[in-house]
Amino acid sequence: MRLSDFNYSLPEELISQEALPDRAASRLLYLSRNSAKLQDLMFRSLPELLRSDDLVVFNNTRVFPARLYGRRGGVRAQPVSPHNPASKSFLQGQVEVLLTRQLSAHPNEWECLVRPGRKIGVGERLFFGDGGELQAEVMARGSFGERRIRFAPASDFMSLIENLGHVPLPPYITRSDRPADRERYQTIYARERGSVAAPTAGLHFTPEILSRLRERGIETTEITLHVGLGTFQPVREDVVERHKLHKEHFSISEQAAASINAALESHRRIVAIGTTSVRTLEHAARETGRVQAGPGEADIFIYPGFQFRVVGALLTNFHLPQSTLLMLVSAFAGREFVLNAYRHAVEQKYRFYSYGDCMFVE
Repeated sequence: MRLSDFNYSLPEELISQEALPDRAASRLLYLSRNSAKLQDLMFRSLPELLRSDDLVVFNNTRVFPARLYGRRGGVRAQPVSPHNPASKSFLQGQVEVLLTRQLSAHPNEWECLVRPGRKIGVGERLFFGDGGELQAEVMARGSFGERRIRFAPASDFMSLIENLGHVPLPPYITRSDRPADRERYQTIYARERGSVAAPTAGLHFTPEILSRLRERGIETTEITLHVGLGTFQPVREDVVERHKLHKEHFSISEQAAASINAALESHRRIVAIGTTSVRTLEHAARETGRVQAGPGEADIFIYPGFQFRVVGALLTNFHLPQSTLLMLVSAFAGREFVLNAYRHAVEQKYRFYSYGDCMFVE
């Protein structure tokens, strides 16, 4: 398959820049794989689209303020403020670092993306905070411009990150993050800190919607996948099959694995909330067809031709052209059907991407 097989046209004005005040007020495009039909609904219709014996699986990861603004060593200290994510201009010596995955705790090393990328070399020292409260050294470069950095010992590293960091809104949101994004760019069930991007299909849920699931007797469970480069890195290969995903940490509890496997044994449907839940479940079941409990690192790349062994229905937001997430949804529902649904969503002026509307595929 070619990368161009997963392209579509999207007017810029349909890229949502703001979250709706009411999480559940989003629109929902319903895709039936059996009938190949589309239906325009509201997200509040979701509980009625589910079967009473479904098992709904949520990703309970929590986003942390992973975007840091600082300065390079040897440059006179100056106040550092957030840049417009869409802008590539920096004052002399200023840097932006997006932490994507912790590689080790002792020493405290992270994989990250940096801007301006070409100027930041191995051995460079970086300072964060007006007084340099947090310091790091660049230890290595990766294949696609990412860096490995080592932070100097700090008495409470994550408290400093919470203080100095910014919500890592995606680059297609062309405004700076605001204090309200700290909670709005989280699911209401977010618990396990570690993601640099929200599992956005879950952003639509409210306590009321979860209560309606319980009222219908629909079982739910939670797993964890910390979203990193594997979810949002661009595909750089023209031939899709050559692309390799970065690893992302996940964890499945014994209780969650037992619930999922019991549903599979009794031929009940597993409904994944978001592509991150899909990747975690299918990765954990790829050897035996049953989900294995425990921690791990998922690098499974799902594209058309993939045989799903766990997931029977999917709630997902709309994804970027030529992205691995669009390929995953195309693998689940069929490329032509999905791209037709996207064309319909554009015509009907759905809101796209992280703070946008969603689709339910069964």
